[in-house]
Amino acid sequence: MDSLPTTNATKGGEESLMNRTLETGAAMVQNFEPPKRLCAHLNAFHTYASQPGRHVEANHYCAHLNDDVRQCILYDSDKANARLIGVEYMIKPHLYEKLDPAERKLWHTHVFEVKSGMLVMPAPTGVPDAVWEAAENKEMEEVVVLYGKVYHLWQTDRGDELPLGEPQLMMSFTSKSQFDFDKEVGDRDRRFGVDSSKKAQKRAYIQEPKLHPDADSCWKK
Repeated sequence: MDSLPTTNATKGGEESLMNRTLETGAAMVQNFEPPKRLCAHLNAFHTYASQPGRHVEANHYCAHLNDDVRQCILYDSDKANARLIGVEYMIKPHLYEKLDPAERKLWHTHVFEVKSGMLVMPAPTGVPDAVWEAAENKEMEEVVVLYGKVYHLWQTDRGDELPLGEPQLMMSFTSKSQFDFDKEVGDRDRRFGVDSSKKAQKRAYIQEPKLHPDADSCWKK
């Protein structure tokens, strides 16, 4: 048997055998309760608050902290070697409304993401479409009222090989006119085998909440 490598460095940034071995051993004996709470995978696009229109696709892996707060780990893909690019917190309106005005400006809404079909919950293999659609719509009914605060740590869209610079406050899109919706969302749809336009039709029944004017501040400058 080949001996384990004495360094973690590999060509092309691939994970070394040593790291894989250590990870496997740790997974067998350590406590991983926090990530075990993750219960939903959502996919959507975030835009830079400092440069509205510049955007990044994000895969959200979310858990309920309690009935009023969700917390999500963000990755640049749904693959095993995905890069962790940021975090997002989602809260219910009654908590958002208690924040001071300056803080409220850091948060965004999810209405457009839900109603346009941009926000999707990728289906696992083997689950009937009708069953998953019902589950996804139930999730959208809950998300549509939430306010989110998200920071990206890794600017993958500019080709950074490491998470460089300061964290970037991100926002959500609130209109198709704010970026090339058909191209960007269409490309995503093809990769995940979904149709955002059909999802939008299926979500027509979801009522839009009254939005606080301080949210989505990057579009109100």
